[in-house]
Amino acid sequence: MAAPTKRSSRPTPVRKAVRSLTWLGVIIVALFGINAAGVIWGGGSWTPKLALDLEGGTQIILAPQLADNESVSQEQLDQAVSIIRQRVDASGVAEAEINTEGSNVVVRIPGELDEQTRDRIESSAKLELRPVLLADAATNQSIDPSASPEPTDGAQEELQATPSIEPTDASDPNWVTPALQDQFDNFDCASLDAGQTNVAPSDQPLVTCDTNRQIKYLLGPVEVSGEDIVDATNGQVQTQSGASTGQWAVNIVFNERGTEEFAKVSQRLFALNGQTPRDQFAFVLDGAVLSAPQMNGVITDGRPQVTGSFTQESSKALADQLKFGALPISFEVQSSDTISATLGTSQLQSGLIAGLIGLILVVIYTLFQYRALGSVTIASLVIAALITYLMITILSWREGYRLSLAGIAGLIVAIGFTADSFIVYFERVRDELRDGRPLVGAVEAGWKRAFRTILASKGVNLLAAIVLFILAVGSVKGFAYTLGLTTIIDVIVVILFTHPMLQLLAQTRFFSSGHPWSGLDPQALGAVYRGRAEFRKPVAVPAKKAASSSREAQKRQTIAERKAAQVDATVGAGEGKES
Repeated sequence: MAAPTKRSSRPTPVRKAVRSLTWLGVIIVALFGINAAGVIWGGGSWTPKLALDLEGGTQIILAPQLADNESVSQEQLDQAVSIIRQRVDASGVAEAEINTEGSNVVVRIPGELDEQTRDRIESSAKLELRPVLLADAATNQSIDPSASPEPTDGAQEELQATPSIEPTDASDPNWVTPALQDQFDNFDCASLDAGQTNVAPSDQPLVTCDTNRQIKYLLGPVEVSGEDIVDATNGQVQTQSGASTGQWAVNIVFNERGTEEFAKVSQRLFALNGQTPRDQFAFVLDGAVLSAPQMNGVITDGRPQVTGSFTQESSKALADQLKFGALPISFEVQSSDTISATLGTSQLQSGLIAGLIGLILVVIYTLFQYRALGSVTIASLVIAALITYLMITILSWREGYRLSLAGIAGLIVAIGFTADSFIVYFERVRDELRDGRPLVGAVEAGWKRAFRTILASKGVNLLAAIVLFILAVGSVKGFAYTLGLTTIIDVIVVILFTHPMLQLLAQTRFFSSGHPWSGLDPQALGAVYRGRAEFRKPVAVPAKKAASSSREAQKRQTIAERKAAQVDATVGAGEGKES
């Protein structure tokens, strides 16, 4: 009795193909589900959002606020543009245009502007760190802070405004002159906006209030600029063992200059511990105090942690203000208007028509070059387009991505890049057929060779897109973004659709038999028999068609194959003469 044969546990090409196509179906269904959830519950849409050049949006003009005889430099404006761009990007808005016009900063945002993004832009003030000299509860009187106090005896009283002793540091009480003390005593927090505290000199003390108008402060000169803050995040305070205390804090990171300056400040203020409020330092944004914590230690690593009665929301708000508030000068909103699309729907239609023409040309070429095999290319392009569309719509409502004309150009270019992957694969398979392999083996061997080439090619494309996205600004980022996205999708489609489809088609009689219309006919490809497989016996064909096929085969032969054919012909002729 013969022993039963053991079935191999190694998956067959058909099983691999079915598994890959199943994963592809799961991905597409998941993308549909995410988009549907966004449409139902997240305010999403089945169509991607358009950028400023195609839809229009909001324009905000910010004018610098300067003291008398003060001017703004181009370097300050460029720095302000860079920081405001970071604010806008942090809010998830893409394809925004931020530039300078004269001494103003112009911000153009696509679509409708939400209040959170508007607040990020309009709160465009400079950030300063000042030591606290005096603090008191806010008064409710209505006194102009710039006005001189009225004398009680009817005579004009001149108060000393210059320190009698030169202050040694920003926390020195000698800064508090009689005139400054009088201004602090009579300062009304209700008139904070009229006091022009946001344009106060950085080398002089400042009388101001907190943002809630509940506490008034007399602050020393600026010691650390907000420009020296590299990052600011919120999080819960942790113990030395790593356990969370449940208390929210703001974590600040300074650059090298800020680390050095803040180390000096922390050392001095910590030595004043217990002499409240002189052991405090204030974060001043737009002339108002955001927070004035005490110094509880010497900070030498440039990473102080601000604690207090924070909630998760308030700590996040303070972190954002510290991170994005470091403008070199203050700005005020000069105007805020709705603007129309710079290009409009006609340009959008032209871009779509151009993409359609390119797609049609690719289809015509693949059908002409690969015959029925070209249908795999067409189906792969359809799958890639579907996944790309779903990804763009999801990114539109999740990340604020907007499709610009440059982005559409990236999608059009991607059609050629995507078709290039299929061509590389198909040609590798044809090379294997020319070398004498049957179709099933040629598909597997060709895939191993083509996959390395495809990964190398797509790696270069992806690297170029990443570099362009990092270095470019404005609409060019949209081109780089779509180029990088379609490159990744291209690789996914080739792995999960194109190769599995070829594995399944190789099992059909139409393709495996090398039908002339399959695009995989060994004779038409100029295959040379090398003893590793047997070709089907040629069927009788008309002489004219046979001659044409022979010429096509000769064109597609490699140099080595032509030499081998010549040697065979020479040997055959010699044998004929001997007989």
